[in-house]
Amino acid sequence: MDQLLYIIPRGIAIGALISAPMGPIGMLVIQRTLSKGRLPGFFTGLGAALSDLVYCLLTGFCMSFVTGFIDRHEILIQLIGGVVLGAFGFYLFKKNPTRALKTADVPPATTFWADAISGFFLTFSNPLILFFIIGLFARFNFMQPEYMLHHYIAAYLCIIGGAVGWWYLVTLLVSRLKGRFNVRSLWLINRIIASLLFLMALAGVGMAVYDFFFPAQS
Repeated sequence: MDQLLYIIPRGIAIGALISAPMGPIGMLVIQRTLSKGRLPGFFTGLGAALSDLVYCLLTGFCMSFVTGFIDRHEILIQLIGGVVLGAFGFYLFKKNPTRALKTADVPPATTFWADAISGFFLTFSNPLILFFIIGLFARFNFMQPEYMLHHYIAAYLCIIGGAVGWWYLVTLLVSRLKGRFNVRSLWLINRIIASLLFLMALAGVGMAVYDFFFPAQS
């Protein structure tokens, strides 16, 4: 039970954080919500969430093969994860979300499932997200060697739940605030998310350094 309490909030947070940056898929979800309605936008986000889940499964599968290495080098992995998150946060902070409007040019879908499929493949076409996921897994110390099958099932259900919850919230807000939603709003969202990731990165690096110098007290 303690392990599930450890897994659930971290899994939800990872799922939401993977989905949160306003890249091409975020622009596409917002465009479809504004032009076609909330459900097409949500199904586009649902497809993106399923793609993120595939990448999370690949990350977890690979990490399960090196559990011994992870256990022996936990401080190093936490440090690298913090650096990766910090770099991504800096990149996101400097990124102009208006440029993603051009890259989000996907042929219009005709059904909800077509919306989901286009969202899936647009997200899946960016394998660099693997590095972001690895950073999040390392920062949250998410994959433990003692996990059993039901722990893994709970972990990935929480990840997909966090991602779906994020897109539900985004489409809800966009549909409710159509008249007030603009590019500056997207820029502000990116800045807030980037700052959050950067703070998490600093905390992760700080904890890794502390554990290195004070192993007996960690």
